[in-house]
Amino acid sequence: MKGQEWYQAADVAEEYDTKRFSQGGRLIDEREKQAVLDAVAPAEGKRVLEIACGTGRFTVMLAERGADIVGIDISAAMLRQGRERAQRAGVADHLQFIRGDAARLPFPDDYFDSVFAMRFFHLADTPASFLSEMCRVSRDQVFFDTFNRASLRTVYNWLLPMGSRLYAESEVLRLLHGAGLRLDDEDHDFVLPYGFYRSIPNDVARWFRDAEVSLGDSPAGALASVSYWDARVE
Repeated sequence: MKGQEWYQAADVAEEYDTKRFSQGGRLIDEREKQAVLDAVAPAEGKRVLEIACGTGRFTVMLAERGADIVGIDISAAMLRQGRERAQRAGVADHLQFIRGDAARLPFPDDYFDSVFAMRFFHLADTPASFLSEMCRVSRDQVFFDTFNRASLRTVYNWLLPMGSRLYAESEVLRLLHGAGLRLDDEDHDFVLPYGFYRSIPNDVARWFRDAEVSLGDSPAGALASVSYWDARVE
């Protein structure tokens, strides 16, 4: 995985949410959380696994909504932040955080109703193996996001120290087929890269965000930098 050591640093974990989801980054946080809620709903009583749960943004959110959820991450520092978040939210007794490798999930086949990963596949060196493992432990749903090759993310990617793996839709469809998954729904968003939003005040970012949303299915909208993929186990 790209950046594996970087994500395990304590100072990175402590500042992760502040750096990514302050200023205009709040709009990214809102959109990602809504995407997860829409995919997993209804969450109550559902057995869910989050891959690369990081600081627990989604893990805690779904626990608050009654999901029986486990978050797994390779970074002990990130998991500490997640456990602190769960304590503050009062749901520490309603979820579980595990340190582990997404390439070798410590769960039996078909153990979860839903398995999802956010902000993960852009770092994956072997996405096919990770997706197959997610499929193995899910009895029904696999949900994840990717950064897109045909977008402004390509330009932004040149500036990133670690870079990101970018995907064409055809590649995602091949990965789904190879893992034994059937695409059920897809959504595409954010013409402007995340880094742009994080660099400007929230009020200004909201103006750009409203303009993006108004594009809808226009040609510019087709250049979305992120995609959400909702698949079913065949």
